[in-house]
Amino acid sequence: MQIRQARSDDASAVAGVYVRSWQAAFPGLVPQHYLDAMDPSREESEWKTRIAETRWPSSGVLVAETEAGIVGFASFGPSQDIPVTAEIGTLYAMPEVWGTGSGRQLMLATLAAIGQAGYTQATLWVLEDNERARRFYEAAGWGADGAAVEDSTGGASLNKLRYRCPLG
Repeated sequence: MQIRQARSDDASAVAGVYVRSWQAAFPGLVPQHYLDAMDPSREESEWKTRIAETRWPSSGVLVAETEAGIVGFASFGPSQDIPVTAEIGTLYAMPEVWGTGSGRQLMLATLAAIGQAGYTQATLWVLEDNERARRFYEAAGWGADGAAVEDSTGGASLNKLRYRCPLG
């Protein structure tokens, strides 16, 4: 597996990973009507813009690629809340590679990029009820820092917890 900076022509594949991972990870957490309505073709322009607007090294989108194509991606940028802290906004992988170590490799590469950009710690938000994701992050040394917000994705009230990881 190769991990590299995303290019604008990766937007379609990134959108596909995004939708596929949401539809596999969030049934029972996010309303099903919302998941069913997700469509990679509608997400592609958003990802094309996000990729184009990155300001490497302070913000970026990384993709994990195998011979089968892009199987995961992560995005990061400066935290809006905490100085010298990066926030991982997304980290998703195709369900077919869950449990293979691909997500862990992608996270480690993302943390390395964040560290090289001069950030001293990283944060991310995770759904409180997403036990699989929480186990993944906790096994990698992340921990809840006490901050929580309410999200209303798909019209449901969802609690998100902020996780934090020191760098270096």
